Amino acid sequence: MQAINAGDTAFVLICTALVCMMTPALALFYGGLVKQRDVLSIMIQNFVCIGIVSIIWVFGGFSLAFGPSIGGIIGDIRPYFGMYHVGISPNDTYAPHIPFMMVFAYQMMFAIITPALMTGAFVGRFKFGAYLFFVALWTILVYLPAAHWIWGGGFLSKMGVVDFAGGIVIHTSAGFSALAAARFLGKRKVAVGDPESQPASLPLVALGAGLLWFGWFGFNAGGAYAADALAAYAFTNTMLAGAIAMLVWMLWEWREHKRVSFSGVLVGAVTGLATITPAAGYVEPMAALLIGAIGATVCYNAKYVQEWLKIDDTLEVWRAHGVGGMTGAILIGFMASSHINAVSASVKQLGVQVLAVVIVAAYSWIITTILLKVLAGFGHLRVADDVQEEGVDEAMVGERAFNLFNMKNDINK
Repeated sequence: MQAINAGDTAFVLICTALVCMMTPALALFYGGLVKQRDVLSIMIQNFVCIGIVSIIWVFGGFSLAFGPSIGGIIGDIRPYFGMYHVGISPNDTYAPHIPFMMVFAYQMMFAIITPALMTGAFVGRFKFGAYLFFVALWTILVYLPAAHWIWGGGFLSKMGVVDFAGGIVIHTSAGFSALAAARFLGKRKVAVGDPESQPASLPLVALGAGLLWFGWFGFNAGGAYAADALAAYAFTNTMLAGAIAMLVWMLWEWREHKRVSFSGVLVGAVTGLATITPAAGYVEPMAALLIGAIGATVCYNAKYVQEWLKIDDTLEVWRAHGVGGMTGAILIGFMASSHINAVSASVKQLGVQVLAVVIVAAYSWIITTILLKVLAGFGHLRVADDVQEEGVDEAMVGERAFNLFNMKNDINK
């Protein structure tokens, strides 16, 4: 057994905490973008993923993703069920210098944020009870198989597919599933002339985006499972891709509208971060700049595809995450450097990356659609139109996000 390295363990502990923070940060990001009367409904959808997915991860989820492969399709549920054999001893297959328990914890944070990403696509339309079942079943049927195929020794990893921190496993699966869910649930019912149709709070969006960017360093650099040169590359590449993507998105906005928007600046940075995620540990920093720029360009112009599809993806989850993760995963085939990691750009690498993206995107779309149809058989999934018009916060949680200007009662006292 390899000895535990204190520095590497401390590094992964910090990265795990950073990735954990990203789910509440996502709640702030999405919460600020929706209208005032829907803020709490989307934030609670994000937060409950922490509870649901954590329990699934303990009781079979981790084993299904990272257990011994059964035909390259799924992991054996028995070895790590209930955290059996998940202790402080390192596992040479995944991380030889840190406690295996930290691999379990770090990967759990990835599993938690993935279904949370989808919530921005169907704001105000998904009944909360049905949503809880959807998250649990989607995690089991979509996320765990995809994670096993690429990270757990499944058939795609045997073909040579790589995905450093989740461009395919996380962003592609969540992005295409989000689009499928938005299509299934239908368009929003919005009252004509609604004065509260604008984003609830752009400062809240900025706070969420800033915390997401901060957490993304743990998201990407932690994939090295060590405080080493590979982590340094992934960390630096993350920063550069987000920075250039922000500027490129601004240029596209200026070209189209002769002005830039604050929300566009923030979304542009996120697209760069999503695009570099699969490639962060495989490319040089200068390539990361190019990947960020390409990612912002592709994601910005993906709005024309979304308009053609006529699917009401409220916060454009597919455009930012699905397209971004897909683009970054494919660009590995063009820009990977063996000087960084054991992967080189080649026609073969490009081919397997494209194949993996197509398989995971198609699988996510199909299984999500089937899952929603099955759930719909037990009752309506969609929130009533009148509740959508009035805002779902009162109906769902009986609370309001903002009461700062509700001074009428104070004046009458």
